[in-house]
Amino acid sequence: MPVRSPGPRIRVDACPGVFAPHDAADGALARIRLPGGVIGAAALRVVADCAQDLGDGRVHLTSRGNLQLRGLSRSGALVARLADAGLLPSATHERVRNVLASPLAGIASGGDPVPRVSTVAGGALPARGTRSPDVRGLAAALDRGLCARPGLAALPGRFLFALDDGRGDVAAEDPDLCWQAPDRLLVAGVDTGLRVAAAEAVDALLEAAEAFLALRAADGGTAWRAAELAGAPARIAATFERPAAADGDTCQESHLQDTSRHEGGFPGISAATPGPVRRDDGGLALVVAPLLGELTAPQVRLLADAAPSVVITPWRTVVLPEPRIAAAELAAAGLLVEPGPAADVSACAGRPGCAKALADVRADALAALGLLPGGRLHVSGCERRCGAPRAAHVDAVALAGGGYLVDGVPRPGLAP
Repeated sequence: MPVRSPGPRIRVDACPGVFAPHDAADGALARIRLPGGVIGAAALRVVADCAQDLGDGRVHLTSRGNLQLRGLSRSGALVARLADAGLLPSATHERVRNVLASPLAGIASGGDPVPRVSTVAGGALPARGTRSPDVRGLAAALDRGLCARPGLAALPGRFLFALDDGRGDVAAEDPDLCWQAPDRLLVAGVDTGLRVAAAEAVDALLEAAEAFLALRAADGGTAWRAAELAGAPARIAATFERPAAADGDTCQESHLQDTSRHEGGFPGISAATPGPVRRDDGGLALVVAPLLGELTAPQVRLLADAAPSVVITPWRTVVLPEPRIAAAELAAAGLLVEPGPAADVSACAGRPGCAKALADVRADALAALGLLPGGRLHVSGCERRCGAPRAAHVDAVALAGGGYLVDGVPRPGLAP
């Protein structure tokens, strides 16, 4: 993929957090970072209570595997509750704790699906019994290391780390820095040629982040993403003393692809699609999804009852590694527990929550669900296309005079 450069940034990165929420049309918006997407049941209940007591009563899943609360008033209550729940380990580094990890790592390496199968760029998943690394454990270590380096608090709030267990799922989510099993270090989607063992992955990513900041300062200090620095993959790789691969003298594009849906139509092993997943130990995990990535407070509490911990994915789904509640009960509560058109539709906040939106896109998307064809669809209230998935999808953007621009074609509504 080519290095992208939007030109010098002229405004300050104001990516929202909990200590510094964003003022939206419906109140303050706070984003709760979950490195690796993991959150325990007790913390989930705290988030549900915060949504109900302090916000609009809903918990929103983000495209980076985080949680978001809307409709908040500016008070110290949210900070106090989330800190007590262990969700705010660092006030200084809160906005830079952006870490993706393959959600099914340590749960399902591949092999016999239910009926899940998958292919990834560069080859198939390991055969059953061959475990891919549990990169969610590395994600927790990366988070601790990130918070322990004071200088890394200067990273932009949009800067993204990823730890990919080799299946190519989170590596395809446009991270700035990515370690991909078994040993690749990627910068802005480009293979640097450096080969890094799993035991050194965390240190390598932290060193690369420090190199990004140094190069950013040398180039004027305005870049938010690694792709905005000219020659970033080669320049960051040059700061390392590690050897390159025999065929890695020059940086190579990694040619990552969306792996969420197999060409035969089965759900992919990336956990993008609701349904059961065969665990490596022979049991079943379950992937569920809320409509349009939005959970009610009661639904969040139900998920807390359903598993000791859950994994929030960047595809607005939730992995229950060891579900304690039947899929039928979760479905009765309004959660999606199997593939279908409803699971493939996402939308930004739209009206009335966002002042820039030209339509109530969430209401329009819900009204059109039964009329939409299969395939991914993202509905945006304006040309910013907030929350749009990285994978191929139908792009619907609200028009000022009404209707939508659907893949460049004006329509009176979302449905064909």
